[in-house]
Amino acid sequence: MTRPRFNRILLKLSGEALMGQGQFGIDPETVKGLASEIAAAKKDRELCVVVGGGNIFRGIAGAAKGFDRTNADYMGMLATVMNSLAMQDAVEALGLHARVMSAIRINEVCEEYIRRRAVRHLEKGRVCILAAGTGNPFFTTDTAASLRAIEINADLLLKATKVNGIYSDDPMKNPQATRYARLTFDKVLMDRLNVMDATAIVMCRDNNLPLRVFDLTKPGELLRIVRGEDVGTLVTNS
Repeated sequence: MTRPRFNRILLKLSGEALMGQGQFGIDPETVKGLASEIAAAKKDRELCVVVGGGNIFRGIAGAAKGFDRTNADYMGMLATVMNSLAMQDAVEALGLHARVMSAIRINEVCEEYIRRRAVRHLEKGRVCILAAGTGNPFFTTDTAASLRAIEINADLLLKATKVNGIYSDDPMKNPQATRYARLTFDKVLMDRLNVMDATAIVMCRDNNLPLRVFDLTKPGELLRIVRGEDVGTLVTNS
């Protein structure tokens, strides 16, 4: 059986992935490790990255503590810009070219996101790091990842987590939880498996964009996926 070839991939990283063993913020060594994984997988493929901001500020958590939700979400968007700049620095230290593109205008710091320009960067072999979510409050960076993947015609959306796929329950709390090798989007929604928010899942489903959930803390997993190996959990329409 011929393994699938993925030429254009969007990788969704949580902000927490940049913390390392810390409780908040950015750990430089962890970011370097993530950049190495990205560099190894990039090679002759086009790779785009969306980074969350939960290691610095999460909008919904800020709203729960009394911030206006809209302002809190904008603060979270700015946190994703900080994470994206850190990732850009680490990727370029490995000899790759990277561009941070923000959904909100911060032209002194990075480019604004324009779909055609992002596609052109990818075609030129640059790593595109997309910041500030969708640029709108009340939308998660998971939804931003789905939206951007669809906009740039990605072949695959990758969701990096701390576990090796999607489980029937939280494997950290329930050791009896079952890992799924393959699922449909409808099953994810019906069983409320919470791997991504419902809006992101519906967008993937309605646009026939395959989603693979995997453990980025295990070295080499990203490279295995882009080579077509069956890693983590694959979610499709059938």
